[in-house]
Amino acid sequence: MGIIGPNGAGKSTLFNLIGGALTPSSGTITFKGHDITATRAAHRCHAGIARSFQIPHPFVGMTVYENLLTAASFGNAGFKDSKAACRDILARTGLLPKANRLASSLTLLERKRLELARALATGPELLLLDEIAGGLTEAECHQLVATIKDIHASGVTLIWIEHIIHALLAVVDRIMVIDFGKIVASGPPKQVMADPLVQEIYMGISVDDVA
Repeated sequence: MGIIGPNGAGKSTLFNLIGGALTPSSGTITFKGHDITATRAAHRCHAGIARSFQIPHPFVGMTVYENLLTAASFGNAGFKDSKAACRDILARTGLLPKANRLASSLTLLERKRLELARALATGPELLLLDEIAGGLTEAECHQLVATIKDIHASGVTLIWIEHIIHALLAVVDRIMVIDFGKIVASGPPKQVMADPLVQEIYMGISVDDVA
C-alpha cells in the first residue's frame, strides 16, 4: 500500500503509531489479529514490524555489515545463520561491496539502502517505508524501486509513504490519501489519482478546474 498526502497530513505520525514510537490518545492498533496498542516498539519489532526512517540514522561508528548484524541479533529474524542472512540482504540491496565500510562514509543513496537493509535484517512481515526515495536522482530512484519490488516479491508486506509519485505507482497495489489526519481516499492507484478531491488536496488542481 502507498500512502500520500500533503506535508503535515499525519503520514509519519501514522507510522510512529504503528511502530510504537507514539501512543494513540484513542482507538486501537492491531497486528495479525492481536491488539498491540500498549506494546513497546521493541516487542513490535520482535512481532515482525520494521520501518525505515525519512532521515537515515545508521550506527555511524559501525560498518555496514555490523549495522545489519545488530538488527538481525535483536529483531524478529530467527535466521539459522545470521551472518549468511545479512550477507544475502547486503547483496539484495546492492551494499555487499560496501560491507566493511563505516556507515558514516556512505552516500545518501547508500545510507537509504542501509536503512532498508537494516530493517530487512530484523526479519519483518510488515515493512514501513517513510519517503525512502526522497533526495535521490532519477537513476537512483529507479534502482531503489527495483530493490523494493524484489522485497515485495519475497513475501514482505509493504506500506510506503512517498512524495515521488511515479516511484510509488511502480510498486503499490493500493493507495491511501491522508489529509489532516483523515483518510480521504483509498483504492486502486489509477482510481485514487483520478479522484478530483485527491488532485485538489495533493496536486493543487481545483475541483472546479477538473469540472
